[in-house]
Amino acid sequence: MIHLFARELDMETGPITIAATDQGIVRAAYSDIASWKQSLRYEKYEVLEESHPYLTQAEQELQEYFRGTRRSFETPLPLKGTTFQKLVWNQLQLIPYGELRSYKEIAAAMGVPKAVRAVGGANNKNPVPILVPCHRVVGANGSLVGYAGGLDIKERLIRLEAEHVSSVSM
Repeated sequence: MIHLFARELDMETGPITIAATDQGIVRAAYSDIASWKQSLRYEKYEVLEESHPYLTQAEQELQEYFRGTRRSFETPLPLKGTTFQKLVWNQLQLIPYGELRSYKEIAAAMGVPKAVRAVGGANNKNPVPILVPCHRVVGANGSLVGYAGGLDIKERLIRLEAEHVSSVSM
């Protein structure tokens, strides 16, 4: 049985449930904690709604992000996935705050320019949205495509970052 420590946060985009182990934040889901726990009912997790230092750190960093005072996250993220997924997620963390990249640009930056669909698939499996900024990835023509929290949330996150970048550069 794996122990997960979880907390529901009330953020600008709605409820976000974050979960941690003793290694760091392992999940962020756009849902309330009850729905999130229900989604795990067949997995071998015991979800503890107790305080944990990584939950506290991630909550503080997310609050700072939504205020526009944080552009990257320091909470440890022990990401679990395939080697390719982890390479994509690492690449996503290199996208500067307030900037966008296409799936094609991510694939090219990884040295696998024909792996656009695989990049999209890995992006879709990101277990910690916002912390690993998959919302900064758009279609080749700049269109908003695919996001676990919904395209409205993706658009709000992109707009939030753009507003804070432009207010700093003035």
